[in-house]
Amino acid sequence: MALSSLQPLRRKNFALIWSAALVSNVGSWMQTVAVGALVTEATGKSTWTGIVAAAAFIPIGIFSPIGGALADRVDRRRYFIGTTIGETLFATLLAVAVATGNAEPWLVTVLVFCGGVLTALGIPAYQAIIPELVPKEELLAAMSLGAAQYNLGRVVGPALAGVAILVGSYQLAFAINAASFGAVIVALLLSHFADRPHPVEQTTLRLQIATGIRAAFKEPGCRLAIQLIAITALLISPFIALIPAVAINLFHEGARGTSVLVTAQGIGAVIGALSLTPLANRYGRRRVLVIDLTVVLPATIVLYYAAPTMWTAAVALVAVGAAYIGVLSGLIVVVQLRAPEAFRARILSIYMVALGVVYPIGAVLQGKLGDEFGLRGVAIVAAALFAAVIVLILGTRAERRAVLEQASTSELAPSVSPAIA
Repeated sequence: MALSSLQPLRRKNFALIWSAALVSNVGSWMQTVAVGALVTEATGKSTWTGIVAAAAFIPIGIFSPIGGALADRVDRRRYFIGTTIGETLFATLLAVAVATGNAEPWLVTVLVFCGGVLTALGIPAYQAIIPELVPKEELLAAMSLGAAQYNLGRVVGPALAGVAILVGSYQLAFAINAASFGAVIVALLLSHFADRPHPVEQTTLRLQIATGIRAAFKEPGCRLAIQLIAITALLISPFIALIPAVAINLFHEGARGTSVLVTAQGIGAVIGALSLTPLANRYGRRRVLVIDLTVVLPATIVLYYAAPTMWTAAVALVAVGAAYIGVLSGLIVVVQLRAPEAFRARILSIYMVALGVVYPIGAVLQGKLGDEFGLRGVAIVAAALFAAVIVLILGTRAERRAVLEQASTSELAPSVSPAIA
C-alpha cells in the first residue's frame, strides 16, 4: 500500500471526520446485524428479516434527493449535525424499546425506517462536504479511504455485535450504535470549513430538486457516471444481496458460509480502496476506472460464481470486493470533481438514487431468474452482458471516456435555471 492512499489523513479536518465516520459505521453494522437477529429470533420467519433490512435501505432511494436539495440550500455542516442527532434519537429509541420489552417486530421496523430516513437525508451533505476537506488531487484517495472505513466497519461491526449480544443483550448493541453517532457530532463541531455562501434560493424544494436533476444530466461527466452506476447496480451489484443464496443454495454452508463470504468481500473492498490511489497515480484515474469496468469487475464476478467450492469462491470474492470498490469510488469521484459546487449535493443524491433504486430491482430479478434457471448461469450471463454494454458505451467514443477524468469548467447555473443564483 503506497503512502499516497493515506495522504488525506494528514488533513486534520478530514482525519477527524473519517475517524468519526469509522466509529459510527461500526455501530451501524452492529445494529444491522443485531436487528436481523432480533426479529428472526422473535418471529422465526425470514420474511421479517427481509422487511427490516429493506426498511433501512429503501429510504435512500426515496429521500436522498430531498437531502441533496436541503444540503445545497443551507449550511452543510450544521445540517449534517442535525440529521446525525436525528439518527441518534431513533437508535436510542430502539435500545429503549428492547430494554423495556416492547421490541415488537413492527415497532423495530418503524424505528429502523425512521433512522434510515435521517441517514438518507444526511448522506448527500456528508458526500458534498468531502471536497471541502481535501485538495482536488487528493479527492480519489479521500473517497477510497471512505470506502475503506465503510468496509472496515462491515468487517468489525458484525463481530462486535456478536460479542455484545453474547455478553450483554440486544439493547447493548443498539446502545453502542446510538453512542457512536456522538463521534460524528463531535468531529463536525471540532472541524473548520472554508466559508461558503449560502444564498437563499427563491424556489420551492420541488423545483430545487428538479433543477438538480437537470444539472446532473446536463453535465456530461455526471450524466455518464450516473448511467454507469445504474448499469452496475442492475447487473453486478446484486452479488451482495445474493451472498446468502450462494452460501446456502450453491455450497450448502448456511450461516457459516454467509459469514465467510461477507467477510471476504469486506476484506477485498478494504484492499481495493487502499490500492486504488497508487494505481491511479501510476496509470491514470480514467484508465484504471475503464479497465475495472470493462474487464476486471465482470471477470472477477464470473470467477466467483463459477468457483467449485466455498473457499475458492471466498478468494474470488476478495477480488470482486476490490474491483467493485474501485468502480464505486472511481465513479463518485467523477461526480465530485465535475458537479458544480452549487449543485453538488443534489447531483450526488441523484447518483445515490440511481444506485439505491436500481440495486434492489436487480437483486430481485437475478434472484427470481436464478430460482428458475440456476443462479450461477444467470449471474455469469449478467456479468457478460455488463461487459458488453460498458464496452459499447465507453469503447465507441473517445470524448465520452475523456469526461471520466477531466474536471468540469462550467458552473451550469445560467443554463439550468434562471431561478438559481
